[in-house]
Amino acid sequence: MSNEITADIVVIGGGSGGLSVAAGASQMGAEVVLLEKAKMGGDCLNYGCVPSKAMIAAAHAAHAVRRAGRFGIAAAEPAIDFEKVHDHVHGVIGAIAPHDSVERFEGLGVRVIQEHGKFVGPNRVQAGDTVITAKRVVISTGSRAGVPPVPGLEDVPYLTNETVFDKKSAPDHLIVLGGGPIGSELAQAHRRLGCRVTILEMFSVLGKDDPELTEIVKNRMLSEGIAMREGIKVVRAERTDSGIAVIIEDDGREERIEGSDLLVSAGRVPNLDGLDLEAAGIEYDKRGVTVDARLRTSNRKVYAIGDAAQGYKFTHIAGYHAGIVLRNILFRLPARVDYSALPWVTYTDPELAHVGMTETQAREKYGDIRILRHPFAENDRAQAERDTDGLAKIVTTAKGVIVGASIVGPHAGELLQSWILPIQKKMKIGAVAGLIIPYPTLGEVNKRAAGSYYTPKLFSEKTKKIVRFLLRLG
Repeated sequence: MSNEITADIVVIGGGSGGLSVAAGASQMGAEVVLLEKAKMGGDCLNYGCVPSKAMIAAAHAAHAVRRAGRFGIAAAEPAIDFEKVHDHVHGVIGAIAPHDSVERFEGLGVRVIQEHGKFVGPNRVQAGDTVITAKRVVISTGSRAGVPPVPGLEDVPYLTNETVFDKKSAPDHLIVLGGGPIGSELAQAHRRLGCRVTILEMFSVLGKDDPELTEIVKNRMLSEGIAMREGIKVVRAERTDSGIAVIIEDDGREERIEGSDLLVSAGRVPNLDGLDLEAAGIEYDKRGVTVDARLRTSNRKVYAIGDAAQGYKFTHIAGYHAGIVLRNILFRLPARVDYSALPWVTYTDPELAHVGMTETQAREKYGDIRILRHPFAENDRAQAERDTDGLAKIVTTAKGVIVGASIVGPHAGELLQSWILPIQKKMKIGAVAGLIIPYPTLGEVNKRAAGSYYTPKLFSEKTKKIVRFLLRLG
């Protein structure tokens, strides 16, 4: 016998987006049921953003020891205890987990059912032996690592972001299949933690970002000893006595690359299996659930957010989606997504951050644009810290309206935030150029880049003539 209950909102999936919807709706008076079959906090807390940044922090500490000589301090090869690095990573997860726990959400008034949810009608969802009839349903099931159709891959042991953080011993030679943000971050972290690393990428490493900036990241990774094979075809994977081998085709020639471990980081796949979306009349494809600008599915009583929906796959997007959905469901406001000031960051060293339009996108839309640059090598704080690889690159219209910003360099993700509001509000470059920035800070790269918009006019012959004329007046 099924247990029948009713609710205002059913949220399927306890990742970052789903938790935000559940907490917000419950605290504003809605009756909310949250369904999560696995770990609360979803991919971000348990397998993604949190553990990867914890590992990157450990790798940064190891790298700082190696490079201490640049400050006149005796450098040394650090003694790395990989099991303790594992413990650090999981300690960070454990410190954050209570915030996302069943107990906390039940304390907020959310009914949490730890079962798989599936649709049994347009607004009816079954979880175990419970069927919930709800006014609205939110799909927030996230995504998982995509596994490319490489012959032999199903017969060899491989890691994904869901398993790589469970290793208590360092890989001798980690082969990373995929050179996107996740693959690049984990490749560099493992290299700094003492592993040999090879990245295999069919196209270009970090190919979705500005090539002028990614070149700086790639050169750093190469200088640290990461082997990088771009523009290759992966032919097959095989077991070996000591691990695995990946056979690639490069410029028509086959080559065998052997390693101890294989990390598959080749994109993301939405978690839609077993939801029985057809029972609710919900359209979807391999990219995710089809949604409109209000994040409504083809069934107007159902919304989809985060990685489950078609579009961008970022944790901060899931949180942004949650706010859009809450305004639509609770207040009947026609809130719509706006990605004009969408930021993202790749946490390599140097970091790579972007918001708004790329140079290519801006040229396609506006034709006549201005590109403003300022290198970290000309920033006094970067010089003091001996960390000068980097560049701020800002894109404006011919009239100076800021439409895009990309930064590669130390703390680029933090520095990028100076550009999000100006782009969102369609402000002109003078708003940033006129700021008073404390000295010495890395943030001066933003002001200097903005100020360069005026350099051609300020130091032109016409300006000199005007100044000389005015000075003659006394």
